Amino acid sequence: MNAEMINDRDLITMKLLYYFIKIKNYNPVIVQGAKNEIWLENLSEDIKIVRIVNNYIHNNEQMEFDKFKTRRLVSKIKKKTFSLKMEVLNIFTDLGENVDFTKTNQDDKKYKYINVKTEKDLVENDVIKTNFSDLKSNLDFKEEGFSLFLKITNEINEKNRNEAIKNDDVFTPKKVIITYVLIGILVLIYLFGLFTRNSDSLINMFAVYGPYIRGYHEYYRLITGTFLHADIFHLLSNCYALYIIGSQVESFYGKNKFLLIYFFSAITGSLLSITLSNNASIGASGAIFGLMGAILYFGYYYRVYIGATWKQSILPVIALNLIIGFVIPGIDYFGHIGGLIGGVLISMAVGLKYKHKKVENINGIILSIIFLAFLIYLGIFVK
Repeated sequence: MNAEMINDRDLITMKLLYYFIKIKNYNPVIVQGAKNEIWLENLSEDIKIVRIVNNYIHNNEQMEFDKFKTRRLVSKIKKKTFSLKMEVLNIFTDLGENVDFTKTNQDDKKYKYINVKTEKDLVENDVIKTNFSDLKSNLDFKEEGFSLFLKITNEINEKNRNEAIKNDDVFTPKKVIITYVLIGILVLIYLFGLFTRNSDSLINMFAVYGPYIRGYHEYYRLITGTFLHADIFHLLSNCYALYIIGSQVESFYGKNKFLLIYFFSAITGSLLSITLSNNASIGASGAIFGLMGAILYFGYYYRVYIGATWKQSILPVIALNLIIGFVIPGIDYFGHIGGLIGGVLISMAVGLKYKHKKVENINGIILSIIFLAFLIYLGIFVK
């Protein structure tokens, strides 16, 4: 490629790619059925999809078909990413003179359309001014022609390499320690009760039981009860779930965050249990459901990368376990729900590597404190 082969439209496209990928952190997405189009996605922005169209559209009939096709493809992306609404910016670089653009932006406010012939068309467009006010300052380059093309290409490639490194860091399995330690503790406590024939005494002294927690201030029961199990099946099912889910959470979040998620979820599960039930409760299920909440939260933020796995594996497992809790007698489903909600909120508070902004962590901390205080008030002071 040489300078003569690069026209103004190509340079505008490259500058747009530089801005949206390098500056605004949009990611290219592969969309089947889209030719001579570039689709960029950033689910954290108000405009989640930016579509750069280099196809020549010469009349209104072609434009109507393009709008129909775009809505169909966006609908698929919404289902894949579990997005309820999705604003889309369509940037056309080769519209014919016969295309009437005056009515297009009035049809659907979620779909915005821009006709671009020159850079001036971009920087003076009202949609750009409202949503991407810094675009103008990021279109100025010292380089020209082929040198500019190389610069932009190299910077985009460098950004994509950095993103790949970050994703490898997040998804590469880490050495699991805390999960195995917790499983070992659960097993040892059960074996201790079994061989000393003190299982019933341990349950009487340490189970999650509202009247004793409120009446005798035995708050330690909120935690100790989550380390006790009624029988071998109860123990093995929880240990297996902890092994499968805990190892993933520990790998994705890290050991310290994993511990915080586990014990916060155990406490919120126990608190909701004593708030809505008068029965004694034991088992690690509340904490395990908190880990499910952490996986759910992680999967939502990384749903673009894990694709259908999030919908086909994570959500059905959580839904199935919640249903089992409601159907089978004797299961503390209030503890499950409390742990699940606590797990999601505390995951927001501890944050996701490379994904979270400080304000999201602060919001998570505030919501976690409010939820915990609310459960303490209802479960201990009101009940």
